[in-house]
Amino acid sequence: MKTSVIRKSDAKIWRAKLTAPFRTAKGQHDLLENVLFSIELSDGVRGYGEAAVATHITGETVPETLRNLKEAARAMPGRSLTGFPEIAEAFREKFGKNKCALAALEMALLDAAARVKKMPLWRVFGSRLRTLRTDMTVVLGSVPEAEAAVQDILRRGIRSFKVKIGRDFDLDLKRVVAITTIAKRFPIYLDANQGFTAVQTLKFLKELTKLKIQPALIEQPVPKGDWDGLKKVTREGGVLVCADESAGSLEDAKRIILEKAAGAINIKFTKTGLLEAYEIAHLAKRHGIKLMIGTMMETPLAVTAAAHLAAGLGGFDFIDLDAPFFMAEAVTRGHFVTRSGVYDLGKVKAGIGVTPLYTPGVCIVGHTRCVQGASKT
Repeated sequence: MKTSVIRKSDAKIWRAKLTAPFRTAKGQHDLLENVLFSIELSDGVRGYGEAAVATHITGETVPETLRNLKEAARAMPGRSLTGFPEIAEAFREKFGKNKCALAALEMALLDAAARVKKMPLWRVFGSRLRTLRTDMTVVLGSVPEAEAAVQDILRRGIRSFKVKIGRDFDLDLKRVVAITTIAKRFPIYLDANQGFTAVQTLKFLKELTKLKIQPALIEQPVPKGDWDGLKKVTREGGVLVCADESAGSLEDAKRIILEKAAGAINIKFTKTGLLEAYEIAHLAKRHGIKLMIGTMMETPLAVTAAAHLAAGLGGFDFIDLDAPFFMAEAVTRGHFVTRSGVYDLGKVKAGIGVTPLYTPGVCIVGHTRCVQGASKT
């Protein structure tokens, strides 16, 4: 890569309306409120990254993330992209537990580097492009809401479902029954988002077995620190267990493999940063652990970046990149997922292929501008 010096950098709050609240056992998103990080090189090439803030899951906050990325933006000018590994490592230490900020910084640097080389981001991760087909999530709610969601998903042409559970055992059971009644022939993935204990999870799975319902997997059934519970469900549940919050670092992934705590891992940039996510995926593949690629509530910028990793590296068994379907307004340019959930990145010429619709100094919410840092949309 030819030497490219960073001329300027910026970080700003990025908001967008959702079609409806995105409800899980740990809380809900009423709107998307993330942080956009950008760099501009001396030759005018730009790179973009997105920090997805999910306070109810990770404990990170928008003010903390914005503050860290503002500090990073002030330190960027004059640095060369050839120093990417050193830059990433330095800010890994500075950001500490604010991993979504690290993900945004690494994403922006890699986006710019791939644009300089005039190659799509997926080529950073592999030599062959795969087409991906995402599932779509049925969030927590009533039985009628679940039925309506599944019918809408089927009309889209999507043929696999992630079903949020973990808040109300009896209601969740009724929702799963209703969903599988409508979508009999298609796989469902259960996601408890840490909402159950091991005993509750095993009871839930037993009830489904009685009803002749066999989910393809259950994701993060117990709190992330309950390793004994996670292993118990893996041993006794009769269903593939996917670790999400429990797989929050490379060290966590090593422990999962060593202790046989789960049979699958959900890879998310926002939990670990982009480079560590790549390491975790490689490690899991070497040890026969199945892989899911997922995101938090993110715009097509970060979601497409995740798709590049899965499409280039390969070996991902479960694709959960449906966040763009929950956005009520467009805040990016560049669209590589079809209504039926197919990601085909073959038309991406350079970088991620997605850019934000924004004006420097303000964040954009649909057609409404908001002063950077303001609390109102």
